[in-house]
Amino acid sequence: MVEFEVITAEEVKFGKNNFIEVARKKAVAEGTDREFISISRGFYLPDGTKKWKSSITLPDENDKREKIAELLKKL
Repeated sequence: MVEFEVITAEEVKFGKNNFIEVARKKAVAEGTDREFISISRGFYLPDGTKKWKSSITLPDENDKREKIAELLKKL
């Protein structure tokens, strides 16, 4: 069984009720753990709790993150 731990997370709010969350997470399974970056889109329910719509996972390799950031800046 895999469990996920949030190491750190930050949000960017947009629109009336939406947010993008960028987080560093750790997947922990029997004897192993692996860190990754997660970018998730979500919204707030009327009671203020978060609901997520979709997510993408990025590799934790620095050169890959830099290339992705460079591509995003070009858009």
